[in-house]
Amino acid sequence: MAGPWTEIRAAMPAIQATGEDYDVYAVTDASGGVSVEAHEMAVRRMIKAGVTPLNWLAVVAERQRDRAREETVPGRAEILVRHGGAGGIAFAWETQLLAGRTGNGA
Repeated sequence: MAGPWTEIRAAMPAIQATGEDYDVYAVTDASGGVSVEAHEMAVRRMIKAGVTPLNWLAVVAERQRDRAREETVPGRAEILVRHGGAGGIAFAWETQLLAGRTGNGA
């Protein structure tokens, strides 16, 4: 879950869903409070209620799972290259290396 006003639109439904026995993940860097303190307090409150915090990059990685799911790799690569900073650059470089393999050990 994520939302503007971490303390209201993210925390309240996340805590409610946790109370209803759902496994809830809060994308903390895709949410924001009215202040840094409000955001941080809301994240702490969610953690105390059993919500698992993570960031947007973890969401992208977990959705992909591994590179065996080849049909979704190009889309993930595009997201990482555009928004992933140094990690995106590293991913693009790695993808280029893998594309250059001939499969015959050369």
